[in-house]
Amino acid sequence: MPRKPLCRFAALALAALVAVAAAARPEADAPAQGPVQADPGDWIQLFNGRDLSGWVPKFTKYELGENPYNTVRVEDGLLRIRYDDWPTFDGEFGHIFYVERPFSYYVLAAEYRFVDEQVAGGPDWAVRNNGLMLHSPHPKTMLRDQDFPISIEVQLLGGYGKGPRSTANLCTPGSHVVMNGRLEKAHCINSSSATYEGDQWVRVEVEVHGDELVRHWVDGRLVLEYTRPQMGGGAVAPVDPAVKVDGMPMASGYISIQAETAPTDFRKIELLDLEGCMDPDSPNYRSYYVKPKPGACAP
Repeated sequence: MPRKPLCRFAALALAALVAVAAAARPEADAPAQGPVQADPGDWIQLFNGRDLSGWVPKFTKYELGENPYNTVRVEDGLLRIRYDDWPTFDGEFGHIFYVERPFSYYVLAAEYRFVDEQVAGGPDWAVRNNGLMLHSPHPKTMLRDQDFPISIEVQLLGGYGKGPRSTANLCTPGSHVVMNGRLEKAHCINSSSATYEGDQWVRVEVEVHGDELVRHWVDGRLVLEYTRPQMGGGAVAPVDPAVKVDGMPMASGYISIQAETAPTDFRKIELLDLEGCMDPDSPNYRSYYVKPKPGACAP
């Protein structure tokens, strides 16, 4: 049979190509070994502790850049969400975007606490509630009256003496994810974190691998994991249909924090870029990089 050696060679070649492709692509289902470790100097400080440089607010019913009642402010080195000047709340949900650049592969870390009382008129579900919104389109694409940005939300919650209330949950305004091998359409899914009562500081880290994998960490413990974030579903309105394309993978985007009636302090918002030089012989190499960046190995 003259073709048999050729077929055998082709099969071996195909197997080799599959192995190479598998090695090149990060394993979305690889077990987590713990939060990403890096030198403190490798982290990018998105909040500089002095002012709102790089950040732009977008409140429902307001134009991009307007900051009603001085809700978002920097005091004593903290980025603060405050409602002391609000007469009442009437649906003016706020999101404060970091607009210097979009991100794709990274770890986002935030240290936050809830303080004071919710503004009058705020919904019950928003008590001691904030969020880290990931993979959003640029805020200039939001409609004036749009309530939430299309995003993957890492929901930050605080306890208030009424039983378990986890933090670093997942909510999905205008998005879906895959969990346990199936498309998950529930709007919010609880993590396995503890409940954090009072005004204690909490550190949440989110490990993001483009549209492949997202992991939520609280106090160094993995509390939630999912894959394949994509546009879809509801929980965001009104929205420009040219921007929200259901089924489109959410591989990168802008980051924001929320102002949705709960006074909140942030003392740190920092980001570790997971794209860079993956050549171990280069001085620019970092062991935590998961995706090569063109030109990153150059001296």
